[in-house]
Amino acid sequence: MSLHVVIGFGPAGAATARLLAERGERVKVIGRSPRPEEPGLEHVVLDATDSAALTDAAEGADAIYQCASPPYHRWTRDWPPLADATAAAAEATGAVLVALGNLYGYGPVEGPITEDLPLEATGPKGRVRVQLWKQLHDLHEQGRIRAAEVRASDFFGPGVTDGGHLGARVVPAVLKGRKVQVMGDPDAPHSWTYLPDVARTLVRVAAEEKAWGRAWHVPTLPARSSRVMVGVLCEAARVPPVGVQRLPAPLLRMAALVSPLLRELQEVSYQFDRPFVVDSRAFTEFSGEEATPLGEQAAATVSWWRDRLATEG
Repeated sequence: MSLHVVIGFGPAGAATARLLAERGERVKVIGRSPRPEEPGLEHVVLDATDSAALTDAAEGADAIYQCASPPYHRWTRDWPPLADATAAAAEATGAVLVALGNLYGYGPVEGPITEDLPLEATGPKGRVRVQLWKQLHDLHEQGRIRAAEVRASDFFGPGVTDGGHLGARVVPAVLKGRKVQVMGDPDAPHSWTYLPDVARTLVRVAAEEKAWGRAWHVPTLPARSSRVMVGVLCEAARVPPVGVQRLPAPLLRMAALVSPLLRELQEVSYQFDRPFVVDSRAFTEFSGEEATPLGEQAAATVSWWRDRLATEG
């Protein structure tokens, strides 16, 4: 039984930790807050920017999965110390480090997004993602750590709530037969990455030495617009189709005055106003792993939300 350390217990960290536990691995989850006991998981409460404490917790680990993310509006301030501490823990323990990334570092591009595109983001959140990957890659090239990055498009699926564009603003409305409002052009093609596929990719990359030293895109199905995805969710829920419209720009501007998250989303509005298509063929060709079929994705997402809403009353 190997020891795996998962930093962060948001949707991706939780899915990764549970997948490892299901496979019989020993799993430590690092987080700032106490968590209820869960079979197969050992929760350790500490600040992951504390390099010494994180290194102690990761002693003996075979792999470290960096799935934590600071609050959206504090990325530029909080990401660098978290990345420094994680890299230091990987170097001190010899554990392979797999970091969960996103597509912000590429900036606006024409055509499908592949891993070999230059990282030319101009906004602050995109630039910090570029900085994090450069640091990780440089340390790997220097032989100080063994590392890789796994990049995903917008998550959806079981466990994805407020942070997902197909989460709390969409699925509950679908289940109630209500109109849905979405960010950007509801008819622009957009890539949606299924959360369980994120976890599977993180675990697979950690286990494959030939996968280290580079970035990979999570296997993701062909791009579909928000309108199409809402229709797929309606079909899975067996409810009549609901209306889909763009969130009005004046409403977004007013909401941004009080919401740091909405203010920060302006930097990446291009992802929803135009086609945003990820090409994930490289990892599929390397590993044989493919994205979960769309029908399964939608059915599992609807089932999870129904259970959640029933529990909440």
